[in-house]
Amino acid sequence: MKIISCILLFVFAISAEAQDLNAQVQVISPKVQNNNKGALIQLESAIRDFLNGRKWISPASRPQERIDCNFFINILEWDGSSSFKAEAQIQSSRPVFGTTYNSPLINISDKNFDFTYIEGQALDFSQQQFQTNITSLLAYYAYIIVGFDADSFSKYSGTPYFAQAQQIVNYAQDVPFRGWKAVQSQTNRYWLAENLNNPHYNALRNFIYGYHRNGLDILASKPDRTRKTFLSILPELQKTDRSRQGNMLSQIIFTSKADEIVNILRPASEEDRIRAYSILSSVDPANIRKYDLLKSNL
Repeated sequence: MKIISCILLFVFAISAEAQDLNAQVQVISPKVQNNNKGALIQLESAIRDFLNGRKWISPASRPQERIDCNFFINILEWDGSSSFKAEAQIQSSRPVFGTTYNSPLINISDKNFDFTYIEGQALDFSQQQFQTNITSLLAYYAYIIVGFDADSFSKYSGTPYFAQAQQIVNYAQDVPFRGWKAVQSQTNRYWLAENLNNPHYNALRNFIYGYHRNGLDILASKPDRTRKTFLSILPELQKTDRSRQGNMLSQIIFTSKADEIVNILRPASEEDRIRAYSILSSVDPANIRKYDLLKSNL
């Protein structure tokens, strides 16, 4: 009996080590007229098991370090068999030191999340070749998630994970599914991986580190210092924007951070808020209405 208990504990320990992600998965199909909803439930479960059951980080993370993330998959069309046309929203967050707050890291909308899947199919993935689009999509975003998380704690620590995402893109260049090729869009999976692996965008990755490790993680104890840190690193975003206008990485950062940046900077002095507004409104005009709050009287 003791031997069996030890074996079970060993199995559970291995399983816990493999769980680098704490992924919540939701598959919805409001536009699809199909009675086989059980297949979609099974698909949702298979995706959740694939994301949470694999080892994405080296060395493996501890259970309390698992990265919180969400995959919302909206099925737009389904042939009732194996072909799915879908879009997805991928989000992740990381805890802020000394608080119960989780700060958003990414909030990515993928409009070309199409794939084939047969009910009961094993979701196999290899880093050495393209197997299926569904596992390539999931693995790609898993590496993007762990890469952003690593960069937010230690400068450039996300590099090996972004390289893994780039390799997935490389192997998908000859597949018929959209989103993997440079010519298909200026804001797709190809360009996100390219930006993250391109040294010209290191200032943006430095921003991710400085914003979280030297900023948010001391916000609870030193709020004024945190705001000064934010103000000191904002010009780096401006430099990148001037040399690389329209880059996808900036869009990803601001989509997840605009509201949070405004909330943190609103208690700053009027002079500092106006300075921040001047930079933010120029590098991220898409969220200018949010930044307008920095100009208002508190």
